[in-house]
Amino acid sequence: MKSIDIKGTVRTETGKKATKMLRKEGGVPCNLYGEKRGENGLPEALSFCVPAAGLRNLVYTPEIYSVNLDIDGKSYTAVMRELQFHPVTDQLLHVDFYEVTPEKPIVMEVPIKLNGLAEGVKAGGKLAANVRKLKVRAPYTQIPERLDIDVTSLGLGKTIKAGELQFEGLEMVTPASVVVCQVKMTRSAMSAAAKAAE
Repeated sequence: MKSIDIKGTVRTETGKKATKMLRKEGGVPCNLYGEKRGENGLPEALSFCVPAAGLRNLVYTPEIYSVNLDIDGKSYTAVMRELQFHPVTDQLLHVDFYEVTPEKPIVMEVPIKLNGLAEGVKAGGKLAANVRKLKVRAPYTQIPERLDIDVTSLGLGKTIKAGELQFEGLEMVTPASVVVCQVKMTRSAMSAAAKAAE
């Protein structure tokens, strides 16, 4: 997995008024969650802010990154957990980060890449990816940038489900029944099959 550097500043004021002003000035409020727990046992967040421009390469990309956070000179390694956008303007409103360590497994959505020319495509079918990402569990240092899936032997009308896939060092979290990709029948493939039957 690639890494990206992001600089932030600790937020001293976190009320609605302060948050509104922060966004007006081009900042994005963020939280960093980690091992730290409050008195009630719930995760305790470190509130900070980042200029919107500093988050662009992390947020607006299909790729996944580990994040080297520098918050007022203190370093943290994290992954992006949750994003909030304005429902009308699509402005980025808030980002949650989760602190990671090389030992502790985390769950992440990893993009898939379909490799090879499927048998079913040669027969006139059309290859379709039903999902763009799969959820896997592993220490962040073992999570790849993408999951390569070989579709060469995938026949006409056939599917590959999450439960059929295995990747070294990764535990599949996506339900086994989820269809990852399939070769769909097309009109030309159906007529070719009908002619063959005749």
